[in-house]
Amino acid sequence: MLEQYVKKILTSRVYDVAVETPLQPANQLSQRLGNQILLKREDLQPVFSFKIRGAYNKLTQLTDAERACGVVTASAGNHAQGLALAAKVLGVKATIVMPKTTPEIKIEGVRSRGGIVVLHGDSFPEALAYSLQLVEQKGYVYVHPYDDPHTIAGQGTVAMEILRQHPTPLDAIFVPVGGGGLIAGIAAYVKYLRPDIKVIGVEPDDSNCLQAAMAAGERVVLPSVGIFADGVAVGQIGQHTFDICKDYVDEVITVSTDEICAAIKDIFDDTRSITEPAGALGVAGIKKYVEQRGVRGQTLVAIDSGANVNFDRLRHVAERAELGEGREAIIAVTIPEVPGSFKAFCQAVGKRQITEFNYRYHTGSEAHIFVGVQTHPENDPRSGLLASLTEQGFPVVDLTENELAKLHIRHMVGGHAAKVSDELLFRFEFPERPGALFNFLNKLGGRWNISMFHYRNHGAADGRVMAGLQVPADERHLVPAALAEIGYPYWDESDNPAYQLFLG
Repeated sequence: MLEQYVKKILTSRVYDVAVETPLQPANQLSQRLGNQILLKREDLQPVFSFKIRGAYNKLTQLTDAERACGVVTASAGNHAQGLALAAKVLGVKATIVMPKTTPEIKIEGVRSRGGIVVLHGDSFPEALAYSLQLVEQKGYVYVHPYDDPHTIAGQGTVAMEILRQHPTPLDAIFVPVGGGGLIAGIAAYVKYLRPDIKVIGVEPDDSNCLQAAMAAGERVVLPSVGIFADGVAVGQIGQHTFDICKDYVDEVITVSTDEICAAIKDIFDDTRSITEPAGALGVAGIKKYVEQRGVRGQTLVAIDSGANVNFDRLRHVAERAELGEGREAIIAVTIPEVPGSFKAFCQAVGKRQITEFNYRYHTGSEAHIFVGVQTHPENDPRSGLLASLTEQGFPVVDLTENELAKLHIRHMVGGHAAKVSDELLFRFEFPERPGALFNFLNKLGGRWNISMFHYRNHGAADGRVMAGLQVPADERHLVPAALAEIGYPYWDESDNPAYQLFLG
């Protein structure tokens, strides 16, 4: 099987539109990690993503009759732009079905390259189903974003370039994984020619379809998919891609949203370029791999796979990057509600930089403060801060991994509401598009009183909401069914310590 793929890769006609991207040293990151880190800069392709390779190679394999029919695909972005440009170069009509939640930068990227955009549904599965309807109705040829041998071969040219650009020893290549087209192409080429090189997949921890399939020994469908890294938000690995990955991918590493944001910052620090969340997965994976294995002196490659990110999303990335790097701790501290308490707390913190400080007077003998404190993963870790404050008599709760605290509480520390009773707290995610917030409120507010609400646009495809509902004790058993009818993922946060300390 590998030999067939290698032949396809070597004969792929990607360079009519794609460019050979540089394998660039990340000097600051290399020095910090004690290994040579190289970035394969696929963000420098004409469509700012590696996807142009597979899309163009697939179109070159179509017959004249198939090209005359026109092509269609479903995509949230990078494959769509790659196919639009490939079709324009080859004179083929391309229709791209995209979810209504797709970032505007990707929609305009398709239109500017001559693609016909059809916005349909709130999620990728809905867009996919409609694109397949168009195949039946219009006779279009469907071009899969990843699960096709010719697409896989096109993406495999990335590995061909890496081995040519770096003929000296190479220890591992870290590859972002969504549907698996890129890692399958890289694994096929590398394991045929240089089987000593490890091929390691990297996925978000809430979108780990390859890791789940590898563990099960077969393809599985994830019950839900996180969409922060929208370029790899796929619920099931492809069949063709898994046929390769199950035998030739060495392992899969998962990383958190905060770790992805930290990796975006790392790439910026070394290259002054801004990578999309999916594009930073390789670097995030290298950092976790080095931390867990303690490796030193190795040569490790990260595929910087794309740079299609909405500018307003960078606010959220900047907020979370320091947390992901271990350079900020978010804590709740209890201090006496007496004059001089603030001063005593600041003395206890010492010379550490306070990055955030939220406080609201609350009747009683104790005050709760929400604090961000600068830390350092090696010289002054979070564990040292927590231990120091505890030793000095300050009760402290670590909120650094608490999503409710990071998404909502930090923006609304305002005190407790004395007259609110029977309150339950829930956190929701819903598709972000015009009218979505109104529709959500319309569905939520019909039965029980909304006692608290927080929503903040993150420039992402999903909206994040925190809502308090006043539900009498004898009706609480009705809540799960009522929320299930809304149809959006939700979490009961009523017992969350951040809520109890600052708002409950």
